[in-house]
Amino acid sequence: MPDRFSFCSIAFATAAFCVVCHANHSLADELVARHSDRQGHLIEFVNSWCIDCHSGDEPTAGLSLEEFEPMLSRTSDNQVSIKPETLGQLELILRRIKSRQMPPPEFGDRPTDKEYNDAVRDLSVTLDENARRHPEVSHVNSIRRLTRTEYGNAIRDLVGIDVDVENLLPQDQSSHGFDNITVDTLPPTLINRYVSAAEKISAAAVGASDDLAGVTIRIPADRSQEKHVAGLPFGTRGGTAFNHHFHQSGEYEIEIKLTRDRDEMVEGLTRRHNLDVLLDRKRVHQFEVVPPKAPEDGNWANRDFTHVDSHLKQRFFVQAGKHEIGVTFPNTSSSIEESKRQPFDASFNRHRHPRKTPAIFQVSIVGPFSPDGPGDTKSRRLIYGDVNFSDLETLDIPQLKETARAVLTKFARRAYRRPVDGSDVDPLMEFFNRAAGFKSKQEKNEELPNSLAERFDRGIQSAVAAVLVNPNFLLRIETQPDSLKRGSLYQIGDFELANRLSWFLWSSIPDETLFDLAEQNQLRQSSVLREQVARMLQDEKAAALIDNFADQWLHLRNLESITPDLRLYPDFDDNLRQSFRGETQGLVADVLQNDLSVLQLIKSDYTFLNQRLAKHYGIKGVQGSHFRKVNLSRDVKEQNIRGGILRHGSVLMV
Repeated sequence: MPDRFSFCSIAFATAAFCVVCHANHSLADELVARHSDRQGHLIEFVNSWCIDCHSGDEPTAGLSLEEFEPMLSRTSDNQVSIKPETLGQLELILRRIKSRQMPPPEFGDRPTDKEYNDAVRDLSVTLDENARRHPEVSHVNSIRRLTRTEYGNAIRDLVGIDVDVENLLPQDQSSHGFDNITVDTLPPTLINRYVSAAEKISAAAVGASDDLAGVTIRIPADRSQEKHVAGLPFGTRGGTAFNHHFHQSGEYEIEIKLTRDRDEMVEGLTRRHNLDVLLDRKRVHQFEVVPPKAPEDGNWANRDFTHVDSHLKQRFFVQAGKHEIGVTFPNTSSSIEESKRQPFDASFNRHRHPRKTPAIFQVSIVGPFSPDGPGDTKSRRLIYGDVNFSDLETLDIPQLKETARAVLTKFARRAYRRPVDGSDVDPLMEFFNRAAGFKSKQEKNEELPNSLAERFDRGIQSAVAAVLVNPNFLLRIETQPDSLKRGSLYQIGDFELANRLSWFLWSSIPDETLFDLAEQNQLRQSSVLREQVARMLQDEKAAALIDNFADQWLHLRNLESITPDLRLYPDFDDNLRQSFRGETQGLVADVLQNDLSVLQLIKSDYTFLNQRLAKHYGIKGVQGSHFRKVNLSRDVKEQNIRGGILRHGSVLMV
């Protein structure tokens, strides 16, 4: 057994607990022989120091210890037997003795330290032994809905689309910093949002609709854009990069707006600037941003900035599927600004630290114009599998329905996270038949495509939307044995275990490997379980332990709502806020991925920095926007005090 706790060990212990194995009773068995002596010492202690006040018709605080000895009795097989109704009294006695509150100081004579320590030890061992023999298992809700984060991750892994859950679904309520313990209800307003989200997601995933759709990405107003942004090519400054799913091939229009101050002026626009539009890191268009002409009165403060960004609009062809969009300025100068004072790192506020160059406010994409079909996208492959669409036109209606049933059976199995049967798929086929025009009593005035493949697409789109609003997808459901007695332990099934593993480690649905092991009833085997936990922790989806769990545990989500007084902290901007978050996430990820002791979180002699954060901390030798591991020298006090999350700017800030 290792002498340290690690994230891997914690994850495996949590997963193993799901299986509810029998505990090792060797320690308890060793204690049996000493029970009589412990019982005698405790009874002697109570009779000597407690019974005078806690006896008679009106015992002090209503606690009578005249029947103390039966509280510590054993069963016929020599096992500890503490009545549930007296357990609370024994725990209260332990707390009072351990804190030296009883007997009270005014009592006169008091027990010696040895008597106190012996009583605390003996009563603690007795209570611990009782807990091992008779474990109290807290109630776990067998039905819970997905959190907003879990919903987004499930959609990502189910249909291959990154959705903006913040716009699709309302925010989950949180309790003690966590939002996954307040999901035992399903408000009617949330159901309406689920229906709307399902329609949008199914249309985007299948790509059967050529309706115009768009997205707008807005950059925080307090973000400085004077330096390189991680994720964009080197040699650029400012801007943003994001992934977007284009549901059909065709022309899409991008429109860019520049950041303006409260007087509608574009700060920093004193000369010409180029602005690049990138598709998968390749430039597809370059704009030129020109400062406004000088006004007739010669007063530069009266320059008209109304149309300086009105021309930042361009259409370009994009193949269907997920692509990375980047918008940034080529970096044309790295000269050091001459100033009598040290320049601020923050540059976003006109009156305190104005922008030196223009910045991007928002990027909008809309399309498709002149659509050219859904293409062969990852989302369609996840839904349709190996269906050959060129063969669909040669099938008759019954064959087409059988193909649809096979597609929906596989999709429902992944969405519901368990095996499915006809009772699950038959309702989905009803949606398919109605949308595809195969219903026996279909209304004649309903417009349907001439192509069988297009009708097939339309039917699958409707059925996928039905899956996404089905309780088996939206809820995490565990079945309990019908004959289960209240408070009894039972072993969960392999599919329930696979789900607990995936939601815990990935905040998402199980993958095919977990499904296959669950179907073979192998997942509960200790070696297999440990192997799967290790595999899952190495998967990129394990970042959910950082982005989801750690952000809630350490309250990093609150960073977005905190802005210090800029008169006291003039160097603060959103760049520093995100660097704070990146440092803490980097340390948690390092402990997780390298199987380190969790004590490293509070006593590490290294941290993760980028140039912005290193300068804020006063640590030299760190250049660039990317985070890297930086050893903190023990010889330099200013660096040494930075180690551990309790000294991170993020934790201190929240």
